[in-house]
Amino acid sequence: MKTIRLFCPATVANVSCGFDVLGLCLDTIGDEMIVTQTTQKGIRIIGITGADLPLKAAQNVAGVAAMALLEVLQPDCGFDIVIHKKIKAGSGIGSSAASAAGAVFGINMLLGNPFSTKELIPFAMKGEAVASGCEHADNVAPALLGGFTLIRGYEPLDVVALPVPSELYATVIHPQIELKTSEMRAVLPTQIPLKKAIAQSGNLGGLIAGLYTSDYELIRRSLHDRIVEPLRAGYIPGFDLIKETALQHGALGVGISGSGPSVFTLNKDLETTHKVAFAMEQKYTETGIPFEVYVSPVATRGVQLINS
Repeated sequence: MKTIRLFCPATVANVSCGFDVLGLCLDTIGDEMIVTQTTQKGIRIIGITGADLPLKAAQNVAGVAAMALLEVLQPDCGFDIVIHKKIKAGSGIGSSAASAAGAVFGINMLLGNPFSTKELIPFAMKGEAVASGCEHADNVAPALLGGFTLIRGYEPLDVVALPVPSELYATVIHPQIELKTSEMRAVLPTQIPLKKAIAQSGNLGGLIAGLYTSDYELIRRSLHDRIVEPLRAGYIPGFDLIKETALQHGALGVGISGSGPSVFTLNKDLETTHKVAFAMEQKYTETGIPFEVYVSPVATRGVQLINS
């Protein structure tokens, strides 16, 4: 048998103005996964710690993603998977994506990397559909590739890796409540006014240009969501308080991570990032809601081998 241990990173999807098309990878938050190649065919989830999730492969995001990969590769072997969950389900920082990405990355590695990392994204998307009800790539793409990723299109899937400015850091505050992705998608409209669509397109283009040129002021001007945030912010206790506090202490921008309840900031330099994190922590304590705060650079790598 061959066994590998993986770090499967958390991610921030949407990144304010990039709903369903933009995501980034975090460096210090993530799950661990152990994947073992066995002589018995099929996928088996043999253990999960840190969360009450299904062990049956067909009901688990990691299992579904892995099964989709095996359906194509048809290897003369199988795989056992153990998942140590450190990203809470429903936290808004890509818990399901970390599991799906880790499973396909690990199996692909044990089989000699028949697919490139980018080619693994569609298989991981199959797992995401179990959690959210649709196959979206703005979490699994950065979880696999690292950095910022742009989903230029879904039909066919076209993923573009974007540069990461060297002084760009993220802060994430996670209120200890759960918001299901499927429920948060249900509050969104199927049509949006043209004026808002134009403003959102300008912000998305500006953010991408800012990443390429390391123009932090352009990034600041572009980190605004005219469409989704106004509809979801009310489901996150203290969102306006978090946003106001973070901006007052130097954050470039503040937004809802994925479908929430986590809220992220992007900041220039580590000193500002710690200042923003401390201020948010002090202010959010006043709400009486349990929470966690994370500080992380934007990771330049996605799923990583820990040891073998």
